[in-house]
Amino acid sequence: MRFLKSFKYAFRGIVYCINNERNMRVHAVVALYVFAFSFFFDLSRLGYAVLALTFACVILAELFNTVAEELTDMVAASFNPVVRIIKDMASGGVLTGAFFAVCVGVCLFWKPEGFRRIAGFFGAYPWALAPLAVFTAASVAFVALGPLGIRDRLHKSGRRPPEGKKSRE
Repeated sequence: MRFLKSFKYAFRGIVYCINNERNMRVHAVVALYVFAFSFFFDLSRLGYAVLALTFACVILAELFNTVAEELTDMVAASFNPVVRIIKDMASGGVLTGAFFAVCVGVCLFWKPEGFRRIAGFFGAYPWALAPLAVFTAASVAFVALGPLGIRDRLHKSGRRPPEGKKSRE
């Protein structure tokens, strides 16, 4: 039972990071788009393995950056130059991972025929641009507001005051 609880706690940590860290949401959305469009590039199994490891490295770096930020905020109630250095180093780790992820992406996707396939797909199926636009708008909202912000906005817009009470809006 303890083993299963460890998965629950791990997923809770990932969800916390997604809910509270905009950059984690950026990394998740970028990974999803890259994976979705990767099918136009005829990657090998090794290519997909490299892509998965690259996604994992950036996501792990963001998780550990969040750990460093949370711990240092808990320890230091006021400004501390050491805390600033720790936070800078942790975010530098994320930046380094993201930079090398872009390098991996260039190596894997520097294929003009893949971009021609994407253009050909949307040329042959122009209706597919509509779901892409909707998904892109949803992705922007997800990154900007986060799941909790979206939930709060949906509840706020759909909420009606109880009978006999006036709305604050």
